[in-house]
Amino acid sequence: MSQPDPAPACTPPAVDDPFDHRVVLGAEGLLAAFNVAGVLEAADVHVASRLALMGEETDPDVALAVALAVRAVRGGSVCVDLTTVRSELALDPDTAGLPWPDASSWVARVAGSALSRPGAGGVCVLRLLKDRLLYLDRYWREEAQVCDDLLARTVALGSAPGGAATAVLEAGLARVFATDEHDEQREAARIALRQRTTVLTGGPGTGKTTTVAGLLALLVEQAEGQGRPALRIALAAPTGKAAARLQQAVLESQIPDADKARLDGLLAVTLHRLLGSRPDSSVRFRHHRENRLPHDVIVVDETSMVSLSMMARLLEAVRPETRLILVGDPDQLTSVEAGAVLADLVEGLGARDDVAIATLTTSHRYGESIRELAQAVRVGDADLALELLRAGGDHLELVDDADPAPRLHEVLLPRALTLVRAGESGDVAVALAALEEQRLLCAHREGPHGVHHWNRVVERWIGEQTGEGIWSAWYPGRPLLVTANDYGLGVHNGDVGVAVRTHEGLRAYVATTGEPVPLATSRLGQAETMHAMTIHKSQGSQASDVVVVLPPPESRLLTRELFYTAITRARERVVVVGSEADIRAAIGRRAVRATGLRHRLAAAT
Repeated sequence: MSQPDPAPACTPPAVDDPFDHRVVLGAEGLLAAFNVAGVLEAADVHVASRLALMGEETDPDVALAVALAVRAVRGGSVCVDLTTVRSELALDPDTAGLPWPDASSWVARVAGSALSRPGAGGVCVLRLLKDRLLYLDRYWREEAQVCDDLLARTVALGSAPGGAATAVLEAGLARVFATDEHDEQREAARIALRQRTTVLTGGPGTGKTTTVAGLLALLVEQAEGQGRPALRIALAAPTGKAAARLQQAVLESQIPDADKARLDGLLAVTLHRLLGSRPDSSVRFRHHRENRLPHDVIVVDETSMVSLSMMARLLEAVRPETRLILVGDPDQLTSVEAGAVLADLVEGLGARDDVAIATLTTSHRYGESIRELAQAVRVGDADLALELLRAGGDHLELVDDADPAPRLHEVLLPRALTLVRAGESGDVAVALAALEEQRLLCAHREGPHGVHHWNRVVERWIGEQTGEGIWSAWYPGRPLLVTANDYGLGVHNGDVGVAVRTHEGLRAYVATTGEPVPLATSRLGQAETMHAMTIHKSQGSQASDVVVVLPPPESRLLTRELFYTAITRARERVVVVGSEADIRAAIGRRAVRATGLRHRLAAAT
């Protein structure tokens, strides 16, 4: 079959600043045009140029497709839809007038390219799915593997018990989830008890951890009743802090004491630690398909934060007979790496007849007004969200002043001063309690709406109020966010703490699942000030009051998922700082990631 004629040559646009690091001066044609327009970054151009050279591909349309596939991964997608990418980028005025290839002939050029044919070792550089989704080979393989492994596990569903076993099961469910308030948790546990793989979803405060704790207690009871060896149970999460929260929540869950006693000794770890990190590789682990994990039950919390690559590594390491329970909220922010695995599992597996998704919908964490706001944001109802925020009350407040600093001074300074006074007096308990009272959340790290700006502002307010300026990075009452795991010290990425003056000098006390860990400030090298923190870093945590600083509508980080994640960190009160335009932009913009996993899962038979 003859190939379409190549697109006419594109004259590279003039470069305004030859010293701009984002511009590749040696780029030509389409790559240069899209690079100067800001669609492609330098890394996208370099990778595409190198792959085209190695594959002896001279078609500029194919090189552009490769660059866009690299760009997609950088943005969190695992592929790029060649039929819609132009319309998606048309929202940016800087892309107007770019010489886009014709979509139908573009797909044909890519499909016929040497980069789409097996090379040495049978590996293709590019892969097409459904004649529109373009993948780099690694992500194609990982997505196919995740789909195949999950579907293989659905074939091995545990059969439903009958007769006396059913009566024992129902009696256990009625005991562990004893009240009408636990109806949803009881049904979710019933679903999980009958499946090898269960996806358990629900928003904050819906009782996901209570469901997990009750389910594990029932599984342990079943094993005891059948005279089997003690179950080997693994609790895991993507980050150290999330793992610590999971462990604490399971051990403090609202199930009967006798059932809770069955869970004594359970420890939660990061997924990296569960799979066994290797010093020679950052993407491969000691446990894999030839060296499976030994556990009978594996629970993974905060699955929305798990990337496609990590899910592939987990599934290949899980034994076929192991019960796998994936827990999370598909409406929250996704992994910082490529993939939207939890959302894909909910939609893909949810479309099948042989798998049931366990869903919790009733939140028990916060009051009705915050629940209504979260629901309005989740479903995209900006009018209702604005109505609720403007109505205010005890639990909601909207700060839409041109200069929000005076109002934020009133809201934020009292808690900051509590930290300083407790830090000066050496009262660790009061200082750590103050950390859980309030969170100031920002989308960005830099800029006037970012974390660094508001950290400096709050520290300036402290100095003005106390009459003592803050001249050092370490001072009594400094709130801390740990930014790296340190198993030797017993602290994890995402742990929070505070600097306290003691008779031995200034010490950093880090909150953990047990007693606070006191550390010399010189030992805690990877930590940052936390008067403000990013919404991404806050995921999985909660506080009594949450203050959300929204960036302007042009911010690419401003999405519905970001806003939803931020407001659902609150237990009692939410203060939103932003204009009507900011709120409408946040609710109206979805953090859509291009993937094919949900289609693969739903379509496979």
